[in-house]
Amino acid sequence: MRNHYDVLIIGAGLSGIGAACHLAMDCPGKNVTILERRNAVGGTWDLFRYPGIRSDSDMFTFGYNFRPWNALKVLADGPAIRQYVNDTARQYGVDKKVQFGIKILRADWSSAQNHWVVSALHEASGETRTYSANFLISCTGYYNFDRGYLPDFPGVGKFKGQCVHPQHWPENLDYSGKRVVIIGSGATAVTLVPSMANTAAHVTMLQRSPTYIFSVPAYDGLSALLNKFLPKSWVYKLARRRNIALQRWTYDAAKRFPKISRAVMLAAVRRQLGKNADMTHFTPTYKPWDQRICAVPNGDLFKSIREGKANVVTDHIDTFTERGIKLKSGRELEADIIVTATGLELQLMGGIELSIDGQPIEPNKRLTYKSVMMQDVPNLAWVFGYTNASWTLKADIACEYVCRLLNYMDQNGIAAATPHAPPGAAEDGAVMAALESGYVQRAQHTLPRQGRMLPWRVMNHFQNDSDMLLRSPLADPALQFTMAPKSVLAAKAEPAVA
Repeated sequence: MRNHYDVLIIGAGLSGIGAACHLAMDCPGKNVTILERRNAVGGTWDLFRYPGIRSDSDMFTFGYNFRPWNALKVLADGPAIRQYVNDTARQYGVDKKVQFGIKILRADWSSAQNHWVVSALHEASGETRTYSANFLISCTGYYNFDRGYLPDFPGVGKFKGQCVHPQHWPENLDYSGKRVVIIGSGATAVTLVPSMANTAAHVTMLQRSPTYIFSVPAYDGLSALLNKFLPKSWVYKLARRRNIALQRWTYDAAKRFPKISRAVMLAAVRRQLGKNADMTHFTPTYKPWDQRICAVPNGDLFKSIREGKANVVTDHIDTFTERGIKLKSGRELEADIIVTATGLELQLMGGIELSIDGQPIEPNKRLTYKSVMMQDVPNLAWVFGYTNASWTLKADIACEYVCRLLNYMDQNGIAAATPHAPPGAAEDGAVMAALESGYVQRAQHTLPRQGRMLPWRVMNHFQNDSDMLLRSPLADPALQFTMAPKSVLAAKAEPAVA
């Protein structure tokens, strides 16, 4: 088939470009393509264009393990990350492997052919296209790119101003001198507040309940100092190891000693806001890391509040009004612009319909194998990053595992690798059950199940995952191999005709 590939990657974002680069390095003989629905590389970092968009993880761990991030800004902005992904794609030659404007509709595994048949739509022309691939790698992230989560707010049609969702930020939105209300308390909201506060007349962050917010340095001074004496590659490796260890230590400490961790975080907020601050707006009811913690560089959010440019209101919405939002307390927040930073809508594998020999696959009834493959689904990898550390830490080692597996299959004449779980291996919860975030809880019923033991259990632990994915034997009783037909092996062994 003209559109047949050894490996087909879905998505040209941070994970998809990373997967293609790992394949270029470790499996250079593979014929690879990337199908990307958008018309540019970058994924999340091409989609989101709201003011101040930035990473919520430090860039020494958010960058790829094979290509150093040499800038010293700890939380990089969206354009810088988008440029980094594009530069990486060009450096490894994978930018030429991307097919843009392709929306994948369904993927069906053919047991007779030992390959995937992928149906897709070229959205610009309306043309339906068919691809086939021996191995499929999904790098679509975990949320719906078409729309974010938007509650059904009462009276929203009454509001005479402008409503904006961060996932669909209008180009050249003018908020100078205007009153802005931002609904939400997550990473997007705490990024937007200080970014808009210097231009807007005033910014109010309206939240139903507080979130843990932690200030981090905007600039890595230690790495800047070391750059004067050591090669940049050494400094990158040292900073990366330091930050991986620090992330793990703080997470483990929060889980083991939640009261102490909570006290430390809240004390840091009080120092930033001043001793007379109303801490009710910054004191969550849940334990640290039951939801993701929001990082703010150099306490920029707290600075905006101290300077009177912004404030936080904790209340529930009664109804939208012509002039703004009426709260359950009876107070009305007047606004010219309302930003609904109300979260994401989770979506598994970009909403693709999966099937085996025409029989639909229900991911929410399956386990994940080593957090990379899916129970009883052949030759499919699902690259899903960490929720308690930098996304890319997990994406990198997942892609390295896939490359190991592909090379092992080639060396041993294997056509398909299919994980099989024993009866009773599943728990009641989903793979993200540990997070109490609203967007996760709303989608629990759609996510793969959590396993009781390895390799079906999701660990969210970089060192343990590295041992399992990069060093444990590929031959595993839980992974069933289907040998390639002798005719296929013979065809591969034939010398090319000059």
